Amino acid sequence: MSLNIIDLIKGQLGSALVTQAASQLGESESGISKAISGLLPAIVGGLANNSDNPTVLDAISSAPSQGVLGNLLGFASENTWVQGLLASIFGDKLNGLVNSIATYAGISNNSSASLLNLVTGATVGSVGKYAADNNLDQSGISSLLNDQKGIVSSLLPAGLSLASLNVGDWAKGYKFDNDDDMIKPTPTTPPPHAEQKIEVTKSIADGGTFPDRPTTSEGGSIWKWLLPLLLLIAAGYFLWKQCEKKETTTTTMVGDSTMVDNDSSSMSTDTANTMTTTKTDEDIDLNGTMLKGYKGGMEDQMITFLKSGAYTNAADDAALKDNWYNFDHVNFKIGSSTELESGSQGQLENLVAILKAYPDAKIKIGGYTDKTGDEAKNKKLSADRANYIKDWLSKQGVGTQVIAADGYGSEFATVDASATNEERAVDRKMAVRFTK
Repeated sequence: MSLNIIDLIKGQLGSALVTQAASQLGESESGISKAISGLLPAIVGGLANNSDNPTVLDAISSAPSQGVLGNLLGFASENTWVQGLLASIFGDKLNGLVNSIATYAGISNNSSASLLNLVTGATVGSVGKYAADNNLDQSGISSLLNDQKGIVSSLLPAGLSLASLNVGDWAKGYKFDNDDDMIKPTPTTPPPHAEQKIEVTKSIADGGTFPDRPTTSEGGSIWKWLLPLLLLIAAGYFLWKQCEKKETTTTTMVGDSTMVDNDSSSMSTDTANTMTTTKTDEDIDLNGTMLKGYKGGMEDQMITFLKSGAYTNAADDAALKDNWYNFDHVNFKIGSSTELESGSQGQLENLVAILKAYPDAKIKIGGYTDKTGDEAKNKKLSADRANYIKDWLSKQGVGTQVIAADGYGSEFATVDASATNEERAVDRKMAVRFTK
């Protein structure tokens, strides 16, 4: 049985990356997971369909030196390297693929395009690493890609087909039997014990049930087409049952971002559970006004603290300085200090509501980065982001309650710079604390 490229990619697209991508793109995690489950086989199919394309083979061969797997989220933004590769693979079908996945997963076209870049990076990077580890030259890579044609259709989740993805009629070039694989044609001269089986096959054809199908005596077998069909039906049923088992995620943001996605899919049976999230927005009681936020999240913790009287009873700022509340949804676009990711404004509006409900409360904003990059630039970027939020809050009428905004860069980062991008994500955040 040929190697399934999907198995190489599983480790790159786990729950941590899904969570970060959802936060970065302002989408629900179930929508991100569902989009990935559709994009993976489409991209693998595209690579397989271009197994002799020099551009594709060069990209895979050079992927390890590009450091692709160390910066997958960076590929979610516009990247000329991956976009050139996608144009070579899909041509004028590229926009159709983006639109189809967006509709299927219930996400925006922009998010679909970003995920297409990300998943392409994960796929090319994983295949490139495998090729380097196993000393495959471009001929070996081409052979590996070509072998995927026998399995691409079976990897598509329920509700998608190669035709529905607007990638052209690839099915004609995609065989279900890889010749050297498990399914073999019936021998021309059947053994004696197979005689009864031949008679049954012919009786079906003679009876008119499948008059257009070849019988054994005509050089083929009903099992040549029936067995793959049964396997596809079984795979579809299994995926459907897996979807029934998984928890759904409902993320509702107050303000300009409202997302409700009660559907979820998986990119493979082995990762179905890792793609599921248990975080769900709930009603947080602000003195009779209901805010949407995570139970135990920023809003819930701040309101509980204020209601307890702990803020009023705090003697000075020293009693408050170590109690920071991390934003759950507020994120800036990569490298920007003036552009928030979609879905961020809702939690900022929740913070405005809390401050207006407690006009004596005062806060401070903090920005943080991970340990990678130039520290001076990290400090400036985090400070600029903190001040952007401070200025935004001032425009909402609570400026007198926002005492300060500081950027700490990587000063309080806990994850080593050599860790993966997903592991370092915990250090990249915005936070708020009460002050006097």
